[in-house]
Amino acid sequence: MSDALHTRARDGTERERKWRDHDADATENATADTEEQEQSADEETLQCPECGSTDLQTDDERGETVCGACGLVVDEDSIDRGPEWRAFDSAERDEKSRVGAPTTNLMHDKGLSTNIGWQNKDAYGNSLSSTQRQKMQRLRTWNERFRTRDSKERNLKQALGEIDRMASALGLPDNVRETASVIYRRALDEDLLPGRSIEGIATASLHAAARMAQVPRSIDEVARVSRVDEDEFERAYRYVVRELSLEIQPADPSEYVPRFASDLEIPKETERTARELLENAKRKNVHSGKSPVGLAAAALYAAAQLTNVELTQAEVSDVTDISEVTIRNRYQELLEAWDLDSPRGGRQSAAEA
Repeated sequence: MSDALHTRARDGTERERKWRDHDADATENATADTEEQEQSADEETLQCPECGSTDLQTDDERGETVCGACGLVVDEDSIDRGPEWRAFDSAERDEKSRVGAPTTNLMHDKGLSTNIGWQNKDAYGNSLSSTQRQKMQRLRTWNERFRTRDSKERNLKQALGEIDRMASALGLPDNVRETASVIYRRALDEDLLPGRSIEGIATASLHAAARMAQVPRSIDEVARVSRVDEDEFERAYRYVVRELSLEIQPADPSEYVPRFASDLEIPKETERTARELLENAKRKNVHSGKSPVGLAAAALYAAAQLTNVELTQAEVSDVTDISEVTIRNRYQELLEAWDLDSPRGGRQSAAEA
């Protein structure tokens, strides 16, 4: 009985080994067939259909594959699956490699945390049930609590929201918002906030960033969109600039000209003449101690008179928020400096206009 059992077990083992060998042979044959097919496909692809040459050259910059023998473009518009940046050594490659969206200073966590959307819909666009909506609302609440875990992060979140709101109202670009966020972060790290409002320091940071990027906004314009009054804003601005040692040059009147000229819809010739008036005034040192916004407004009005463009002082005053009295005073000073530098009689042409 035992001999029969041993014989049956041995037969089963041999049968299993034969099936295993058969499966291995089948796998090897399938792999060999696949390799042959890939090789034949590669040979077909790597041959020029015009002359049959295998001398194919790939131009990564143009995304083309060209035959080196006859010059036929075999393939074009190839997909570049590599990164959009360039690196010249391993250290630079490791530094530039990334996953996901880039970090930004416009968010208190630099955009590294997740955010649950406000739409109560699933992945297929279907509306959620009432139970699921309540669940998602609880998840949003807890997600916000985890994103702002301490008072410093809550402070930063509120300030960056204010900076983004005011920058949108003033039409400032993203680079100004980034710079303002960095300035506010520095003020927060150096403990400049105690005794001052978040909105005041945020407004001061945005005004300083706009001045540094040479897209300045007047104090009246910034104060109009801020939640603090003008006096508090000016005090906060002087305090931030002094404590952080920000190197901010005085505002150039010419930096206001393009924006005001666009709002007034005056021709390019008039805008160019206004720039020349301001450059001449700086050479004569007429701009010293004067408001740059007032000088820009007066230069636009004077240039309109010199180029025979219909423009009233009231229109300039409405766009620039400068009183008509200030425009007239600066206008006279600019034309006096222009007459001294222009022997052809610029004042006479302005009077005739």
